Amino acid sequence: MTYDPEIHHRRSHRLRGFDYSQPGKYSITICTQDKKHLFGRVVEGEVHLNESGEYVGRCWKWLARNFPDVELDEWILMPNHLHGIIVITKNVGGSRTAPTAVKRKPLGRLIGAFKTVSTDGFNQRKGATGESLWQRDFYDHIIRNEDELEKIREYIRTNPLKWASDPDAQI
Repeated sequence: MTYDPEIHHRRSHRLRGFDYSQPGKYSITICTQDKKHLFGRVVEGEVHLNESGEYVGRCWKWLARNFPDVELDEWILMPNHLHGIIVITKNVGGSRTAPTAVKRKPLGRLIGAFKTVSTDGFNQRKGATGESLWQRDFYDHIIRNEDELEKIREYIRTNPLKWASDPDAQI
């Protein structure tokens, strides 16, 4: 297939001019390549992760362990996607007496790091190389207030209960 600018264009859905490295709360959704069910299954509204899902969950937690300005709020790994809330804090390392000039990574770079680590390990476990685990992009939403935060947390918590009616559950 050759490049056709009419159909092969990528428009960012990111808020133009917004600094995604600034402290704040961000809701994200990341889908597997072709929305393949790779991480387990949902039974009666409860997620049952398989070994790959357990591994990817550990990779998600890796973000907060490896980036001092990142905290993870509510999150859930579904059979073919991950919903989560990432909090970028004001902490960027160093100490109170000797602050460092570490620059925060923007949200896209954080998600990129997660995708890289999880994909590399996933492929290694499967004995594959160069296979795509995740879709190219991800969905994000800047959480602007506590009411919105609570609604998104509730959406994440109840996501498995809605799985049976999700069109992607049938793929």
